[in-house]
Amino acid sequence: MNYIISIDQSTSATKAVVFDEKCRLVCRKNVAHKQYYPKPGWVEHDAEEIYRNTVEAVRGAVETISDEGAAYSLSITNQRETVVVWNRFTGKPVYNAVVWQCQRGEEICNDLKQKGYTDFIRERSGLLIDPYFAASGVKWILDNVEGARRAAGDGELIMGTIDTWLVWKLTGGKTFATDYTNASRTLLFNIHTLDWDDELLSLFTIPRSMMAQPLPCDAVFGETTVEGVFAEPITIAGVLGDSHGALAGQMCFEAGMGKATYGTGSSVMVNIGEKAIAAPEGLVTSVGFAAQGKVFYAFEGNIHCTGATIKWMTDNLKLIGSPAEIEQFATNVPDNGGVYLVPAFAGLGAPWWNPHAKAMVSGMTLATEKGHVCRAALEAIAYQIRDLVDLMTNQAGIALKELRVDGGPTKNNFLMQFQADMLGACINRSDVEEASAMGAMLMNGLARKVWADLDEVAALRKSDNRIFPSMDGDERERLYSGWQKAVKRVLED
Repeated sequence: MNYIISIDQSTSATKAVVFDEKCRLVCRKNVAHKQYYPKPGWVEHDAEEIYRNTVEAVRGAVETISDEGAAYSLSITNQRETVVVWNRFTGKPVYNAVVWQCQRGEEICNDLKQKGYTDFIRERSGLLIDPYFAASGVKWILDNVEGARRAAGDGELIMGTIDTWLVWKLTGGKTFATDYTNASRTLLFNIHTLDWDDELLSLFTIPRSMMAQPLPCDAVFGETTVEGVFAEPITIAGVLGDSHGALAGQMCFEAGMGKATYGTGSSVMVNIGEKAIAAPEGLVTSVGFAAQGKVFYAFEGNIHCTGATIKWMTDNLKLIGSPAEIEQFATNVPDNGGVYLVPAFAGLGAPWWNPHAKAMVSGMTLATEKGHVCRAALEAIAYQIRDLVDLMTNQAGIALKELRVDGGPTKNNFLMQFQADMLGACINRSDVEEASAMGAMLMNGLARKVWADLDEVAALRKSDNRIFPSMDGDERERLYSGWQKAVKRVLED
């Protein structure tokens, strides 16, 4: 049997997820790593610990497979913007990895904004100037770690997102490369030329000699024994960032297909085709994935509170005993009774971007019951997804063909039907447990010619749990208009 191991290196842990070449999940091994918080708002990881955990996870996964004649290859999907700077000769990081959540680069970013570089950087990179992205973390290391700036100037230091670090370590320093999706989350990559941008590098004072070779997602990245786990070297092929992995794992290979992951918050990404279009205000344009000689771009936006709203009703209000109960109460009433809940518990994210907004329940009367509030909470999730999808599809001039969804809240049938109704489009509920890992695995198979093209890959999708809109168009717009008025009240407060 041939197996593909996807290393899924996330913010909290490293997973080795093993698939066979029929896309069946065989096993997985998870190893957590430590989080470091040296100052308020600062977040770091130990890059060497992450590498050790990667080896441990692969070893643990392989040990559970009894097939002695098995053949293996390796793919990687990773937390995207977290960045490492290390010495190319010793292989030692000069500082801990600066994590995507870290705010230490805020002053660097604010300085560039004040100097008027917002539009210039957005035009080249597709991104907003923000410490969320990797560039300010690298500049901070060069400016603040003793000897780092001199060593970088002498060509001794190199940098990369976690995929680059893992590939370099796994190949014993033979391969220094990244993929287009990870590169497109650094603020240093020109998404039009698909190369590092000298002017962006100059703005962040980062020498070009530090940068890895950018490659398509379905490239071969080298060979590894994973520190002796395998007697003979195996191929590393298929690399992409985690959200991009989920887009590919959900097989959103056509323009107008999107994915939404429903978790504490929600990540929405829509394939906009082979042209990099400027994203609407508050959203970003990235390389969605690159395969088979084509580059597909994507709009992306993130919502702060979706599943977190249900948790708040359970843990804080004690309105329901468990998240599973909310559907029952929501369907005990015929409609929302005019009640709207705007879940601005951590401000409002895309597309509103108001960090000072506060949550609000509006439209209650003496006739309001628990069911109306429960229903309003679920409806709010669907309204927020529509806010983003409408913005994305209108800007790209495309219609939403299908939204492929994953995450715990997708088990809620009322929510999924209401989501389809609000979008006026099909919802396809996935049973893929490891969407990001599957996306990396698919890129691996394309790189090694297991499958001929994207059409053959798309035919492998087993889940076809489609939910179609059934609500009258006038009713849809009446309800959505009520949501927009409720949001307006929150923003005016």
